[in-house]
Amino acid sequence: MTTLLITGANRGLGLEFCRQYAERGDTVIATCREPERADALQALAQKHTTLSIEKLDVADFAQIDQLAQRLAGRAIDVLLNNAGVYSDMSGGGLGRLNYGDWMRSLTINALAPVKMAEALLPQLQISQRKLIVSVSSLMGSIADNGSGGSLFYRTSKSALNSAMKTLAIDLQPQGIGVLILHPGWVRTDMGGENALIGVEESVSGMTQRIAGFDMTQTGRFVKYDGKALPW
Repeated sequence: MTTLLITGANRGLGLEFCRQYAERGDTVIATCREPERADALQALAQKHTTLSIEKLDVADFAQIDQLAQRLAGRAIDVLLNNAGVYSDMSGGGLGRLNYGDWMRSLTINALAPVKMAEALLPQLQISQRKLIVSVSSLMGSIADNGSGGSLFYRTSKSALNSAMKTLAIDLQPQGIGVLILHPGWVRTDMGGENALIGVEESVSGMTQRIAGFDMTQTGRFVKYDGKALPW
């Protein structure tokens, strides 16, 4: 049985990750900012005894440290950094940039996944799978950027990709792997109703990539269907 810790688990991709893994009988530690308002996640926890819920705002690094302390001595096979934010809604170009929103994007999308890996490193070290998975985006690809826009989101996901690639190299001697996933353009609150695929298809593909991971793949940036993506 695999133990996974999933951030941003109250809706969208995170909730679907929880559902699919819980239905397989895996142990799921689901985190979100406001568990008391996460009705769908609470219902899932009622249905599956292997799913537990922890309160966590990934932008609050003290909370991450406190979570790691509560989980001391417990093996975590897969750390799944799913929590993310899109803060470009103001639509501001140069002269209209909200730097507070930009810093929030960088903190949640790039710094928090590194902090999660750092805080939970002991739990990963004692596990069987030893895998860090971060949900990124093709919008973080510099080579693929031909349309501009979404400055905050793009740069935060580019930073995430770079950080995870670096961790993949740094942690390889310990047998800890890192996988960077693009979920596709998904019909979620962030992706919108015009997106190309549903959450079930996206998450099903990503769980296949996770299940098939071995250390020869560490540091790779791939789409939910397994297609390698440009940096």
